[in-house]
Amino acid sequence: MSSSDTSFHNATTHLQKPQILTRESVAKSRLFQVESLDLRFSNGEERTFERLTGSDRGAVMIVAMPDPEHVLLIREYAAGFEDYVLTLPKGLVDPGEDVVTAANRELMEECGFGAHRIEPLVELSLAPNYMRHRMQVLMATDLYPKRLPGDEPEPLIVETHSLEELPMLLMREDFHEARAIAALYIARDKLRTEREKESGFI
Repeated sequence: MSSSDTSFHNATTHLQKPQILTRESVAKSRLFQVESLDLRFSNGEERTFERLTGSDRGAVMIVAMPDPEHVLLIREYAAGFEDYVLTLPKGLVDPGEDVVTAANRELMEECGFGAHRIEPLVELSLAPNYMRHRMQVLMATDLYPKRLPGDEPEPLIVETHSLEELPMLLMREDFHEARAIAALYIARDKLRTEREKESGFI
C-alpha cells in the first residue's frame, strides 16, 4: 500500500458519521420527497440538512454500442431545463427486475434495440449532498433490433455518435448531463485498455 493510500485509509477510518437526531418529511410529490435531517456531528456541532429522495428501486443508464466505435444517444425533452437534451438511455428499475434486465428493457423502449451482452460498468451518484440517488451504468453490446412500448410522451430521437467525438460533443449546448459524460469517458477508456491488452501494448 502506497503512502497516499495509507493516508486516505487513516483519514476515512477515523471519520465518525453524525448522529441523526430527527428525520422529518417536509414536502412530498408524486415522484419525490424532501426530508429534513437534524444532525449532531462528532465534534458536537449540530446542523439541519435537507435532501431529496425518490424511488429506492434504483436506476440504470446504458452505454449501448452498435459497433466497437460508436454509441447510441437519445434526444429527449428535459423538463428541468425546458429544452431537449442529448443523453444516454436510462430509467428506473421495475419491481422484480435486476439491473441487467432493466437495462435491456429500457434499451428496447428508448432505442429500439436489445443486447445479447450487458455488463456493469460503474455506479454513479448525483449531487450526494442533496440527493440519495445512485445510477448503475451498464455497457450493452451485440445489439439486435427489438422495440418495446415505453412510457415516453413522444418518440425519442436516437442518434449514433463516435466515442472519439466526445470532446466535440462537450462543445454542444444540448449535451451536458454529467452522468452521461462520465459514463461515456469511462466506457471509452475501458475499451481503449482492452484493445491495448489485445494488441500486446499492456
